[in-house]
Amino acid sequence: MLSMNRTILPDLLRRHLQPLTSMKQVESAQAFLTKTGLFFTQQPLLAKLIAFASLSPLGCLSHAQSLFEETAMDDPFICSTMIRAYTNSDFPIRGIHVYNRMILTGVGCDHFTYNFALKACARVIKGMRRDDVEVFESGIDCKGGEIHGRVLKLGFDSDLYVQNSLLFVYAQGGYVRLARKVFDEMSERSLSSWNIMISAYDQIGDFESADGLLRLMPGKNVVSWNTLLGRHVRLGDIEAAKMVFGEMVERDAVSWNSMIAGYVQVRDYGRALELFREMQAAEVEANEVTLLSVLGACAEIGELEIGRKIHEWLKGKQNRIGGYLGTALVDMYSKCGKLSSAWEVFSGMKMRPVGCWNAMIMGFAVHGHCEEALKLFADMEMQVGEVKPNRITFVGVLIACSHKGLVEEGRRYFSYMIQKYKIVPDIKHYGCMVDLLSRWGLLDEAYKMIKAVPSMANSLLWRTLLGACKVHGNIELAEQSFEQLAKLEPLKDADYVLLSNIYAEAEKWDGVQRLRNEMVCKGVPKSLGFSHVEMK
Repeated sequence: MLSMNRTILPDLLRRHLQPLTSMKQVESAQAFLTKTGLFFTQQPLLAKLIAFASLSPLGCLSHAQSLFEETAMDDPFICSTMIRAYTNSDFPIRGIHVYNRMILTGVGCDHFTYNFALKACARVIKGMRRDDVEVFESGIDCKGGEIHGRVLKLGFDSDLYVQNSLLFVYAQGGYVRLARKVFDEMSERSLSSWNIMISAYDQIGDFESADGLLRLMPGKNVVSWNTLLGRHVRLGDIEAAKMVFGEMVERDAVSWNSMIAGYVQVRDYGRALELFREMQAAEVEANEVTLLSVLGACAEIGELEIGRKIHEWLKGKQNRIGGYLGTALVDMYSKCGKLSSAWEVFSGMKMRPVGCWNAMIMGFAVHGHCEEALKLFADMEMQVGEVKPNRITFVGVLIACSHKGLVEEGRRYFSYMIQKYKIVPDIKHYGCMVDLLSRWGLLDEAYKMIKAVPSMANSLLWRTLLGACKVHGNIELAEQSFEQLAKLEPLKDADYVLLSNIYAEAEKWDGVQRLRNEMVCKGVPKSLGFSHVEMK
């Protein structure tokens, strides 16, 4: 039997070392290694399995993670592969965790490791800025500087890819002077180097420096034009962006993505979807960024059919739906009222970012499935080390409490958010609490809450209370809410009508007449009613 194994094993190993094309082959090779006891001795095959599972479009990052965690996590190539995979995923922070472990355990790092670790830092910072999280308090911006120090010490600072990654991490962190110092000290610069530096100036609004570099650039490519296009999109100048887009001789997926995102940004969702169709007609393949913008547009205008087609297309390509794309699908289905489809996508995701949990909780809450929303929040809290509730999570939780009339629970979650997660309530949280208290007749408490936060007390809060006063017939608080509204902004005809109706129901006809006279004297215009019909 032993001699047979010695003869058969090399052949089986060679077979498993053939190019991989599916996760089934990965699982088969993994089973073979486990069954034969070779799991910890066949590093080349193991590295190949992890590389395919983590980096291939047909792979599965969660499976790669499980494989990686079964190893001693001391192979430099495998560790660098995982950092690279996490950097390209929606969980770049895990790439930094792998890098930190390599440093602590003395696993050798090379220029590839540092390149991917720096990109992971940049991706984390970019994600924090997108989610409106304070970067400097997190300390993640210091990690890039720490890696830079190691790069200098070990002599990798002359590697072009490492230098570009340093530029990228300093640019994302807002350290433009440091980025420029790295840029100026580069003995060789690629087009990427120039584009990163130009983009860095663009991000801080220093267009003069950006344009100066653009003029000095030895050869402009489509990325250079995309930088200019992206500037106009960020500034909300869709007409200028349209002009640049029209003048571009060459367009890539990023060019189309910028324009589609620009239309979504200015809420011209119909034009965004129209441009997506033009992109398809131009035979430019949509990528994840494209689909995120398109699904966002579908969610806002209830264009379920296009959203479904994108979902079916992704399933047809055998892509494992996860991360931000999965989140966009969950959000789209939820906003279109298809909670069963949203739950199907959510349940099928192995790795869920916090935004995905938020989209599902919000979907349940808004559509009245309050118990499911609160249960999902409890499940989320059990994912220790995986996800952490943020301010958007608690907006969904408080909406669920408001719709269900869970006043005591709403108070408890509001305090819990502040005490446990150190989240400072913003206008949305106060809005949810005022809505909860007002809806269920606790008008005095709602009034005190608004008065307790005068710096945040905006017209929305006072209008919510004014509307509740009509439902509960509280004239005194209605008058106070009306007065507070008048201090904040010019009153609208709807505000006068609301208070007038409250007076009328209480048969205070002198109050009704006074408001009508005031509207005439102040020339308050009446809003015209309208209907919106979508033609197909």
